[in-house]
Amino acid sequence: MPILALGINHDSAPIEVRERVAFAPQVMPAALEEARAALDCPELAILSTCNRTEIYADTDPDQLLAWLAAYHGVALEQLLGCSYRYTGEDAVRHMMRVACGLDSLVLGEPQILGQIKSAYAVARESGSVSSLLHSVFQQVFAVAKRVRTETAIGENPVSVAYAAVSLASRIFTDLSRQTALLVGAGETIELVARHLLEQGISQLVVANRTLDRAQQLAENLGAEAILLADIPEHLPRADIVISSTASQLPILGKGAVETALKKRRHRPVFMVDIAVPRDIEPQVEQLDDVYLYTVDDLRGVIDEGRRSREQAARAAHEIVEQAAAEFMRQYRSRGAVETIRSYRQKAQEIGDAELDKVLQQLDKGGDPRRLMQQLARSLTNKLIHAPTVNLKRAAEGDPQRLRIAREIIGLETPATSEPPGGKLESTKKDG
Repeated sequence: MPILALGINHDSAPIEVRERVAFAPQVMPAALEEARAALDCPELAILSTCNRTEIYADTDPDQLLAWLAAYHGVALEQLLGCSYRYTGEDAVRHMMRVACGLDSLVLGEPQILGQIKSAYAVARESGSVSSLLHSVFQQVFAVAKRVRTETAIGENPVSVAYAAVSLASRIFTDLSRQTALLVGAGETIELVARHLLEQGISQLVVANRTLDRAQQLAENLGAEAILLADIPEHLPRADIVISSTASQLPILGKGAVETALKKRRHRPVFMVDIAVPRDIEPQVEQLDDVYLYTVDDLRGVIDEGRRSREQAARAAHEIVEQAAAEFMRQYRSRGAVETIRSYRQKAQEIGDAELDKVLQQLDKGGDPRRLMQQLARSLTNKLIHAPTVNLKRAAEGDPQRLRIAREIIGLETPATSEPPGGKLESTKKDG
């Protein structure tokens, strides 16, 4: 099976590498087109989240990794050291694990399934999904749904959003006296906001590139909405800053934060940058009164809730293993059916051609008995010519291949017949 899954994730690569190979949503269609053209690859889909970038395709893994490095301007040697690749059944199994949240930083987190569905939809709209990837994705979605239904893997997961708020509550014992600035207006930020409200946060400010989206979220949360450009004005009153956008460039720099700290008279600020690429410049961490965390720093809090779902994860693993094996069995079966159909068609064409020759000679008054013998002999020779040639090649190579070939054509097993290296009689082709 030609399918390949290649990528990097939170376990294989640090955030400094992950943010360099991330794909922004707006460039995804063009990236798919460029990859397919460069690799002469008919099918390809790209998944890019804060914790992973993965490409699913039917192409050479070394060429695909080289394209990924060149596209993002990253040294190939760097990606070789932190990437992984799976092919065939292993690739299908990996995609299923990812969709079920079994490969996530947050075990069982539900957002990844929606992100995979989005990756599939974008690839399909771009014309880079055909029969192979379509079949795989549909099976992946079905298995993820089954895991959610039959196991408790998704019950009370400690999400990245929850972990960020949990850290904030450790630094500020009473959130009812604090103001939080949330940068972005996506699903993660909405989860952050709801967790903060549960913890009794005093004030919420939502900043976004478009004011309409910020206002929509703010109305549901009883928050204040501002534009990204207004952040410097509101930053001095923010005790907590949590950011998660799809920006390819930092939104908060060291200078802006330093200016805000002076206006705050150096009261501490807690910051969590969930975005990849990062929204907050790493240099901000150098400031004395800032506690800056990235998504990778949240592992400790997340691992606390992981143990409660490990039993459910084991059940989910079993479902994935069975489903991957069954998919491959069906896939190979479809291949066998197509091969049988093609072989039968070829035999029928040979038979029809030989019969036409005999019928023409019968019309000319040929001897029916002689012509029937000629038909049987000619048809036999034509049908067994290609298998005979390939049996000879198998006999000269791997004996195991010869044994399989003998079983396929219905001969007795090598153990009860002439040894695999024995002489094969040639069949003269009737001209």
